[in-house]
Amino acid sequence: MNEKIKKTPMRMCVGCRQMHEKKTLVRIVRDADGALHMDLKGKASGRGAYICKNTECLGRALKTKAIERALGVALTDEVFKNLAEEIK
Repeated sequence: MNEKIKKTPMRMCVGCRQMHEKKTLVRIVRDADGALHMDLKGKASGRGAYICKNTECLGRALKTKAIERALGVALTDEVFKNLAEEIK
């Protein structure tokens, strides 16, 4: 009767500041070189920030510069476009 129940990994969205299941969020990663890219598999090494897959959270995160603050670098236009496409 000692069944192991696997916990679902939870992460906080930088836009809405709510906890969600990790697999429902998009991860943005700053690698060792300081470049930003999207990590669709959630396994890339580097500093990461998570955001919900809706435009409201993206807009709020950009307005408050939450992504930039979480990762410590400025968000480039290319990363923003890729992120906006992934969320839509």
